[in-house]
Amino acid sequence: MTDIVCGVDVSKRQLDAHVAPSGAFASFSNDAAGIAELAAFCRRHDVQLVAMEATGGFERMAFLLLWEAGIACGLTNPKSVRRYAEAMGILEKTDRLDAAVIARFAIAKALKPTNPPTAAQLRLNALVARLRQITDDLTVQKQRRSSAPSQEVIDSINEVIALLKRQARALEGEIASMIDDDPLWACLDAALRTKGLANRAVARLLSELPEIGIYSNKAAVKLVGLAPLADDSGTKAGKRHIRGGRAGIRSILFLVADIVRRFDESLGAFHRKLTAAGKPKMVVRIAVARKLLVRLNARAREAREQYALAT
Repeated sequence: MTDIVCGVDVSKRQLDAHVAPSGAFASFSNDAAGIAELAAFCRRHDVQLVAMEATGGFERMAFLLLWEAGIACGLTNPKSVRRYAEAMGILEKTDRLDAAVIARFAIAKALKPTNPPTAAQLRLNALVARLRQITDDLTVQKQRRSSAPSQEVIDSINEVIALLKRQARALEGEIASMIDDDPLWACLDAALRTKGLANRAVARLLSELPEIGIYSNKAAVKLVGLAPLADDSGTKAGKRHIRGGRAGIRSILFLVADIVRRFDESLGAFHRKLTAAGKPKMVVRIAVARKLLVRLNARAREAREQYALAT
């Protein structure tokens, strides 16, 4: 059991740290020097785990540098922490109070350390994210071109589109090289590919769902947010809905599953069966994506086992 936890409230420029159960508090700048001071603060107070919320990137430097300093860190969902605070009757919100709530939440939940990504994983994540941004930008530029008022404007937009396409091809090449050069990723890449699921989708899976093949099928489905959650009370059996999870990879699975089912007879039959039964379109979409994820997770598990035997 983790008895001494340091909750850290993260903002762009500041880290507010509260140690539970002692109540020690200090603030540090969110840069390398401040994080080094935070690490020293944690050592002085015999902290066993630093808990912080995943705040869209502001926590990344502190998380990585604290691990480098030998201090275990765990990430948690900000929404879960806020709901815990409300359940405890804590309706106020300040940086100092938030740090204390994060520490108390981590102890109550018995939060486990979140393993830091490797340098290769960080680079893959960055390249995949940038490729996704460029793809979105291309869509926007093409929409603008379709309503451009003059040839002069169209020519200007075409230049931007050409640049974005060059960058997209370069990123795709770098991502493919990274996957080919890593024996485990290459093994997973070969296992996950199927008709309708190729380069970009596999890269998104390896980037945004690196746990694929490690977790059980049930855990993987819940992690992505494709698990129907019960809403029952007494004799009432409520409708089950999906909630939470990783929205980015879920949206990709929705798109990919709709393509794969057209080539995969068993997945196509599953889709037709649900449709014929009168299930709502969204329910069918979720069910097909969930079934595809379970298959991919099973393939990845086998690939990991084969890789472990070969190494």
